Amino acid sequence: MKFKFNDIANAISVISGVSLAGIIGIGSYVYLNKDAIVDDIKDAAIESVTSGMAGGALDGALPQASAPQGAPQGATMGLPVPGGF
Repeated sequence: MKFKFNDIANAISVISGVSLAGIIGIGSYVYLNKDAIVDDIKDAAIESVTSGMAGGALDGALPQASAPQGAPQGATMGLPVPGGF
């Protein structure tokens, strides 16, 4: 079966037209509904942050910090200080 150039060109143009229509359709949908999309994302982000904060603070999931303790006598804390001060 031989394909004519005209058949191949028509198929490519149909595929191109369908692709362009899809891109325009999706772009138009996002542009017209951008406020609703942004609001949904904001609500989801705020809900996840506030539920994480409330759950961690109320359940006592945060560890209690202890008072800092001094370095042992004669320790240089890993710094190469001449004379061992």
